[in-house]
Amino acid sequence: MLQETIDEIADVLGASATLEDRAFQLLAYAAQSGDIDVVRQESILRRRASDEVRAYFERYGIATARGRVRIPADAELGVLARVCVPLRHREVTYGYLWLLDDGTLTEERLDSVSGLVARAATVLAQEARRRRDLGGHLRELFSADPEERSWALSRLDLRGPVAAIAVRASAGRVAALWTLPRDVLADPGLPDPGPADRAEPLVAVLAPAAHAGELAGRIQAMYGTAAGVGDPRADPERAWRSWREAVHALRVADRVPQLAPVAAWSDLGVYRTLARLAPEALRELAAEAGELAADPELARTVEGYLDRAGHVQETAAALGVHRQTLYYRLGKAERLTGRDLADGEDRLALHLALKAARLL
Repeated sequence: MLQETIDEIADVLGASATLEDRAFQLLAYAAQSGDIDVVRQESILRRRASDEVRAYFERYGIATARGRVRIPADAELGVLARVCVPLRHREVTYGYLWLLDDGTLTEERLDSVSGLVARAATVLAQEARRRRDLGGHLRELFSADPEERSWALSRLDLRGPVAAIAVRASAGRVAALWTLPRDVLADPGLPDPGPADRAEPLVAVLAPAAHAGELAGRIQAMYGTAAGVGDPRADPERAWRSWREAVHALRVADRVPQLAPVAAWSDLGVYRTLARLAPEALRELAAEAGELAADPELARTVEGYLDRAGHVQETAAALGVHRQTLYYRLGKAERLTGRDLADGEDRLALHLALKAARLL
């Protein structure tokens, strides 16, 4: 339907035409007519516009425009003059129609394709609603119940590899998830299976694995919170495991500043093991740090020292202190904990205890 519509618009106007969604992903383009610029070539080849080009066009206010926007040529960016027609349905912009303008696209000629533009906007709106409905199946797809997962798979047309993304929702923000690429499913209201003190729901997302990291950052920015990304799964039937990993990674991102705001399961290191532990087990492990946990500066010093395998010079430089100051703090930590930082087992126990304390 979209391809037929864009072909008809290009034929009526005699102009090169491209149709993109709100994420600037290419949906359809007409046969070439006249000149073509670098921007349009890259859009067709890469199936989406570059971030630089996207920022350039958005400076003209196309995201909030209620009508056509004329964009002048820019030789430096390789942009020919064009007309952007926001594809709006019921006051919501779902995509953009781009028309290269050789100077002949008068308002009267553009008015002649208004019906076709409205048709394209309606199709995109229907697609957005369909994706929202499909996103509602993620609850079952990520379920621990095999029968529920099987039911969801029967209603979704998924191609692997895929990866799950968990994002902490924010009571003060509503994100326009429908602007995500068309091959991404999202549900903004999954309950957090973690600690009961977390009242905010989780935003569940299933995306092509190749773009999961980028999308996680983008969605996290919508909410201003944190996000976790699970490992890819070639078979969508195993996507629920990626979701479990994404939720664990999110909890780590919530607690560990070095890994925030977006934490990938594959990058968690020892936190992959700790994140799987029940809260009671974490508390028992963290208790091994003793009184050290009550002194944030001392705990940070010891953790930094152990993170660097006991390398004094590197640790002192990272903390911005003199080596003698570091030695003093380490000695104090040994007295508080009763641990010998020259002993391998004591170092391991203390290191794990400090990492566990972070997750609490």
